[in-house]
Amino acid sequence: MKTLELIQDRRMQVPMSVSWYLSDIGRAQGLQELFTRQSPQKLKVLKEHAITQSAISSNRIEGVEIDQARIGTVVFGHPALRDRDEEEVAGYRNALDLIHTQGAALSVSEETILQLHKLSRGNVWDAGRYKDKPVDIIEKLPGGGECVRFRSVSPAEAPDFTRRLVSLWRDQSRDHDISPLIVMAAFNLDFLCIHPFRDGNGRVSRLLLLLTAYHIGIEVGRYISLERIIEDNKARYYETLQESSQGWHEGKHDPWPYVGYLLFIIKKAYDEFEQRAGELGAAKGEKTAAILRAIEQFPGPFAISDIQNACPGVSVDMIRRILKDLKAAGRTECLGMGRSARWKKK
Repeated sequence: MKTLELIQDRRMQVPMSVSWYLSDIGRAQGLQELFTRQSPQKLKVLKEHAITQSAISSNRIEGVEIDQARIGTVVFGHPALRDRDEEEVAGYRNALDLIHTQGAALSVSEETILQLHKLSRGNVWDAGRYKDKPVDIIEKLPGGGECVRFRSVSPAEAPDFTRRLVSLWRDQSRDHDISPLIVMAAFNLDFLCIHPFRDGNGRVSRLLLLLTAYHIGIEVGRYISLERIIEDNKARYYETLQESSQGWHEGKHDPWPYVGYLLFIIKKAYDEFEQRAGELGAAKGEKTAAILRAIEQFPGPFAISDIQNACPGVSVDMIRRILKDLKAAGRTECLGMGRSARWKKK
């Protein structure tokens, strides 16, 4: 709430690093449809892998782990769950199912937030209920200890703060005065600072990241686990959260470290998606054929980057090699030198 109000009222200057992420993600988002069209059946493998990684990683960040031999059964089966940890992993998987199935049709609302908490917490007594005692943001340390990162809003204030946060999300989504990616990250930061539940706030924040991403047209979380990338960069997650939460209660905090961090996560997910989509076992000659088709479709001179955009998942080296072969065969001509050189068909 405080962050969404801050960026709305002050029209804060966007740091250069954040602008770079916005530009890179915008380009990747533009190629999203091409990525998802090229091998729909093969992408099913990525979907299943992402769900498993998300359920395991998001819980492991909070110190919840299950037997490796049980992961497939707990995530994709309907087993008799053995303990509380397995309940939470299975519950998180159910929450992921809800989001992936409904996507942007699932509203960002107080009801949805409570539902995601209830699903991800399983059968615990306060699943889907606001906290009734003060709760701080705690970092789980490798040795088993804990570190207080932030003191959240009081139990009495949590429901109103959450409703206000949802209202601001709707306002910003309608007005489009600020980049939707920045609004998404600001929403996530505010939710973590409100910390409305006794336990499970971190997991719900990651589910909300996936949901709000769907709402702004970012669907990479369907194929690449955002939670696993966050876990891989967990130290930076806690560092930026601490940096950006200082002064939050007074509206004097600096949101950009955490905003930049989440945009880094999205960008890294797209980078990984582009790489994995190109490694899904394309048939021999399939990539070459795709490059040749792209070249034939260009009415005039074209650049290597144009072919990249038309053939996501194909490496630059492969494009250059084929262009070189076509040139040797007298079928193409290079019109310049260096990376910006343009080519044309003969």
